Amino acid sequence: MRIGVLTGGGDAPGLNAAIRAITRKALEEKDEVLGIKNGWLGLLEGDTMNLNLETIRGILPRGGTILGTSRTNPFKREKGPQKIQENLKRLKIEALIPIGGEDTLGVALKLSQMGVPVVGIPKTIDNDIPGTTYSLGFDTAVNEVMEALDKLHPTAESHHRVMVVEVMGRNAGWVAAYGGLAGGADVILLPEAPFTLGDVCEQLRNRHQQGKDFSIVVIAEGAKPKDLKSAVVQGTKVDEFGHPRPGGIGHVLAQEVEARTGYETRVTILGHLQRGGSPLAVDRISATRMGVKAVELVRQGKFGTMVALQGDRLVEIPLEEGLAGTRPVDKEIYRLAQIFT
Repeated sequence: MRIGVLTGGGDAPGLNAAIRAITRKALEEKDEVLGIKNGWLGLLEGDTMNLNLETIRGILPRGGTILGTSRTNPFKREKGPQKIQENLKRLKIEALIPIGGEDTLGVALKLSQMGVPVVGIPKTIDNDIPGTTYSLGFDTAVNEVMEALDKLHPTAESHHRVMVVEVMGRNAGWVAAYGGLAGGADVILLPEAPFTLGDVCEQLRNRHQQGKDFSIVVIAEGAKPKDLKSAVVQGTKVDEFGHPRPGGIGHVLAQEVEARTGYETRVTILGHLQRGGSPLAVDRISATRMGVKAVELVRQGKFGTMVALQGDRLVEIPLEEGLAGTRPVDKEIYRLAQIFT
């Protein structure tokens, strides 16, 4: 069997580990593996590379993806689905393993409904894919946030400042919640939990009245205060999936805090530092398990499915189930965060 593999959407730590696992397992089964470059764009253009023991050597600890990635939506391209089907046939790809988040797997679902044999692997540092409790890249991203907060605490305390830290999380605040908890944030603001700018300022005033003359505020990029008319984004341009580029809420919040409280406030936007690191053990092991499981599902003919980690168990679920809306931060986690903020 010839298996095609692609990585789509934003890069995340653990992608290379998954590519390595898929290749190793497939080769053990005497199958061929073809890497598709730059996500769905590579399948539109027929741009591929062979994956073998030589091409995957040494990639386990590497961040990013050796295949490259893009936010290409073939259903927004002229005759895109038709070109994909033609290239799959020309390249003699008998099964496809896309690794990605809601957009990449959303394309996979549509292609599956058209008869393309697909098994998906969930990847997003936002950790917001329903049906799986864990997506590749999340753990490493949380640790990046934690380490940043550890470094910001001493300088915030030294200068008696409020430090606003903007982290990734367009629709769900998993990175903000876990990273903020692990890094000892004083205020954690999520897309799932409505708040006002006045609420935040009041929390900071209360801390100061208790003799705590510095604060760390973690805010997810998709968090929207109730007193703003719309979410803060970078410009009006949207990608091929209709998403604007999020970001900038940290600066808006910092300006409001300083203006309303008089406390000196600084902003740190972690941005792509959360994506680009070498994957930690959890992401390496999870990627390895998911990659092997995906090949097993391919060989069993269980197409139209997605690998999911539920607790410690790897299972397969229908792609439809894995794409049923957004997975919000668990209320228990948010209550936990409130105890310590």
